[in-house]
Amino acid sequence: MASHDFDVLIVGSGLAGLSAALHLAPTHRVAVITKRALADGASQWAQGGIAAVLGEDDSLQSHVDDTLVAGAGLCDLAATRFVVEHAPEAIAWLRDLGVPFSLENGELHLTREGGHSQRRIAHVTDATGAAVQRTLIDTVRLTPNVTLFEQHTLVDLITGSKLGLKDPACLGLYALDEATDEVLTFRAPHTILATGGAGKVYLYTTNPDTATGDGIAAAWRAGCRVANMEFIQFHPTCLYHPHAKSFLISEAVRGEGGLLKLPELAGGTRFMPAHDERAELAPRDVVARAIDFEMKKHGLDCVHLDISHQSPAFLHEHFPNILARCAELGIDITRDPIPVVPAAHYTCGGVLTDLAGRTDVPGLHAIGETACTGLHGANRLASNSLLECMVFARAAAQAIAEAPVRADAALPAWDDSRVTDADETVVISHNWDELRRFMWDYVGIVRTNKRLERAAHRIALLEREIQEFYAHFHVTRDLLELRNLVQVAELIVRSAQARRESRGLHFSRDYPLLAAPAAPTILVPPAA
Repeated sequence: MASHDFDVLIVGSGLAGLSAALHLAPTHRVAVITKRALADGASQWAQGGIAAVLGEDDSLQSHVDDTLVAGAGLCDLAATRFVVEHAPEAIAWLRDLGVPFSLENGELHLTREGGHSQRRIAHVTDATGAAVQRTLIDTVRLTPNVTLFEQHTLVDLITGSKLGLKDPACLGLYALDEATDEVLTFRAPHTILATGGAGKVYLYTTNPDTATGDGIAAAWRAGCRVANMEFIQFHPTCLYHPHAKSFLISEAVRGEGGLLKLPELAGGTRFMPAHDERAELAPRDVVARAIDFEMKKHGLDCVHLDISHQSPAFLHEHFPNILARCAELGIDITRDPIPVVPAAHYTCGGVLTDLAGRTDVPGLHAIGETACTGLHGANRLASNSLLECMVFARAAAQAIAEAPVRADAALPAWDDSRVTDADETVVISHNWDELRRFMWDYVGIVRTNKRLERAAHRIALLEREIQEFYAHFHVTRDLLELRNLVQVAELIVRSAQARRESRGLHFSRDYPLLAAPAAPTILVPPAA
């Protein structure tokens, strides 16, 4: 089967992937490969906004300092400065594309979120990600030189090392076409992984179903190092309701005065001031652990986030989508508190990259949540994620434009002689459920050595079973996602076991104190 030939392959259609495509399109033939529809990634779900120094009372150094404090000593200073310095131009680029940011008196309305010392969050009411994605998708569909491959799932990267060549570079990839159920070959001298994070490795998550760690797992198998995988950010406030799946209550609700309280049966009192002097505006790891502590202490299923003291007009203006979704479920946030629980939200670690998104494998870049640039350290500061996507998309595009031309190599077609196994579907479903449950129980907000050992043992059993399916039977999207999730779970557990301290998002009862000096956790794959 002939390969699809391009100059650049981009896997993922969130803000990072589409931004890179638009930067590259004027000079390169670009393929955007995404396993569902263009709008189905996590960027679409982002509520809060994008952090940038835009106010007169703010400064770049203040944004840098806030990021370093939230990152608990593990942020890379060069990466942090690089992102913060390029933030204003990223916002300007989106405005030029037509993103309808919220305004006040003709100027950008800036809100504040936990961990920020100033109002510096540009937003589109409480649905920033959706507005940005709509604009980018509309633009990219009209952009020459960009070919879209929706419903195409990454199977694996093709590297010179895997083909036995002296050049270890990434040469392309295999992708499963859902429409034809065939595995296609894509060839290009440059590949960008922008597949998002791995929140679906946990039972409770704010992430969409696409967040299965595909890029992280594929890069690891290709020989890339990964870093800081133990730092999984649990968003403090996911809506708790039997009919609400993964609905996030934005950080901005607390930024605009929302208070966390115990339910009436547990006293109805506010509890955050007892945990941190910053109270509701403390960084996410602090707030998530506080909620987890109070829920376990009082035997609660959830806590309450109350912003009913704000006027209905204020809530309609600032949080129309949250208000509407809660109203659908019988919760009137103008009168009633919102039931919330922590949920897995963001993968702070990922594929180790430089400031141009380059990985250890020549020709392979990683950007967005898939990457570990050093910006987030041990805990991501609110609204730095969409910002990172745009800054590194532009940096990767510039690096690719300046890269020397590589000679093409012939790529083998996928071996499609495998058969479909009738038991595969039910086994995959059961394994998926088992993985997400024990990761939640053993590798969640609070960890212990014994829990991590139990998780590692279960993961090893699942890995053997899944690898047998992958080696002998026809691949499906469910199988590919489960294979990637189990690999990412193993990386999370190994990283957590390696960190013998409590820092940022990683809290261990066996090692409750900080250790010195602060250092990232870097794992090296066997292939390297």
